[in-house]
Amino acid sequence: MLLQIVFAVLVIVFTINYLLVRKNIKYGRHIPGPLPLPIVGCFYLYINMKPEDIIDFVSGLKNKYGSLFRVWIGNRLALFCTNVKYNETVLSSQKLIRKSELYKFLVPWLGDGLLLSTGQKWFNKRKILTPAFHFKILEQFVEVFDKQSTVLVNRLRSEATGKLVNIYPYVTLAALDIICETAMGTSVNAQTDVDSTYVKAITELSLVLTGRFVKVWQRVDFLFNLSADKRRQDEIIKVLHEFTTRIIRSRRKELAERAAPVAGEDDGADIGTKRRMAFLDVLLQSTIDGRSLTDKEIQEEVDTFMFEGHDTTTIAISFTLLLLARHPEVQERLHREIVEIVGNDLQAPVTYRNLQDMKYLEMIIKESLRLYPPVPIIARRFTENVDLDGKVVPEASNFNIGIMHMHRDPSLFPDPERFDPERFAPDRLLEQTSPYAYVPFSAGPRNCIGQKFAMLELKSTLSKVIRNYKLNQN
Repeated sequence: MLLQIVFAVLVIVFTINYLLVRKNIKYGRHIPGPLPLPIVGCFYLYINMKPEDIIDFVSGLKNKYGSLFRVWIGNRLALFCTNVKYNETVLSSQKLIRKSELYKFLVPWLGDGLLLSTGQKWFNKRKILTPAFHFKILEQFVEVFDKQSTVLVNRLRSEATGKLVNIYPYVTLAALDIICETAMGTSVNAQTDVDSTYVKAITELSLVLTGRFVKVWQRVDFLFNLSADKRRQDEIIKVLHEFTTRIIRSRRKELAERAAPVAGEDDGADIGTKRRMAFLDVLLQSTIDGRSLTDKEIQEEVDTFMFEGHDTTTIAISFTLLLLARHPEVQERLHREIVEIVGNDLQAPVTYRNLQDMKYLEMIIKESLRLYPPVPIIARRFTENVDLDGKVVPEASNFNIGIMHMHRDPSLFPDPERFDPERFAPDRLLEQTSPYAYVPFSAGPRNCIGQKFAMLELKSTLSKVIRNYKLNQN
């Protein structure tokens, strides 16, 4: 009897899989890729894969199958693309804005915030959040950047012994302090409080989420829900949500007591002269269709800021410092630029104007982001059939854009493995064949809303480190 039940289940599974795949197979077969097995597709390729293997995995398939290839994950068609023309078609579209279904792993933490929402809801959120990145507000954050980067260089002093130092843990805590203070108007003292519950929770959740991306079997909700990782994830998210909810309610009460003016009643000319605003303040004063945002809606956006605003900048800062250590001539020229702008006083704070004047540093950052984009792959889920030069990609496919691989395409960037900040000199920018060839902050309607914020933070932190230390590669 048991064997009959197992056989019946297998027949049903095979039948469903066949019906789901059949409608897309005529498209997928025209796009090269590894051989899929029945039901599981290319699952076998992911066995024993670790997070650090992903880039090499994609590189190997790209070298074998070209700039557009497909991989079947079960009955779902996933495409990987490093062709700038195809990627421009997707990124520039006003319709193809739905994120890949893999982003669903973030929903328990981020809810329906700006990163994960789509359609009219996404448009409304983008509209109310854009003022939060007005230069008058960003200018206030320079004080936070400078304060926290000062803590960073002081913590590094004990490591300045000429020996090899893993700078990443130091930078990630500085980035957490910065994003907490700018997003929520509060400090978690990540750099000085080693026992911070919030900081530990952020770190642990990042590991759980990364593991789920790589462990293909955990992409199936049923299997993930049975795992210890799911129970740990729920515990961590509870800690994070309780923290942000407490801050939101406290800040809402504080604003009410201060009778803060409603956003839009003045021209914002004196923003920052009374007190520094946080992104949270902007959200508390915003409305959608005439109503204030709920605590849950605000929490989703604050959590999204936290997710997107600390790990990406940590990666960018760490790789840029590594590249500067490897290229002393670039580091020396940068140091001269910083001294010319800020002076020799190591205690002098960096101003918004100072950061704007650091043009060579900006070129260095852009070249670092070309070689090591913090988000090397982004993905969309198609809501309609898409024609890419006669290759029809069916609705419901997941389309992965290989930013890092595109940035290293020799047809777009000659001698692509060479670190050359001069690529981004003003007189050479026209050499780029397409505005979509260089997209470290994505591009099109769903580009990164915080890229100006990120650039200011990168400039402030990097310039502070270079003012205080000479980096060497052992």
